[in-house]
Amino acid sequence: MKTEDLKNSVRAIPDYPKPGINFRDITTVLSDKRLFQFMINQMCIPWENQSIDAVLGIESRGFIMGSAIAYKLNAAFVPLRKPDKLPYKTFSAAYDLEYGSTEMHIHTDALDNFQNVIIIDDLLATGGTALAAAKLIEKFGKKNILGAGFFIDLPSLGGSALLREKNITVHALIEF
Repeated sequence: MKTEDLKNSVRAIPDYPKPGINFRDITTVLSDKRLFQFMINQMCIPWENQSIDAVLGIESRGFIMGSAIAYKLNAAFVPLRKPDKLPYKTFSAAYDLEYGSTEMHIHTDALDNFQNVIIIDDLLATGGTALAAAKLIEKFGKKNILGAGFFIDLPSLGGSALLREKNITVHALIEF
């Protein structure tokens, strides 16, 4: 199997969730066990020889990949959630999407026992979500963000360049 197989399996849905957005639907990959396993295995490769304490998965598709990656890397999984989804005290960071704005939250004690972390999500577009994740990590003091991993990068939208400007290493399996 090759990464080209993954790319060919992603379904494009024009004008979703609003006109002008070309949504990349990964459910076609998730529903094929061979493609899903290959995707997770490939997303783990950049981190295999690093000491990862925690994988931070961005709601919601980042949960799917992040938890599987955390399991394979023998690391903890920490969810980054939408507003009003976490029951304990939280830190928050506001951010813009290409089609709106929102906030991301993390429990105030979520990274207390972790030093080396990575951020995982399904897709990198404008970078707002991943930059908000980095802002949340900064609220915990000196933590090492070893990088951010994505199934898909849309480099024309500038997110990967913004993350690199912040000295965050970016790994993506495929680009559109």
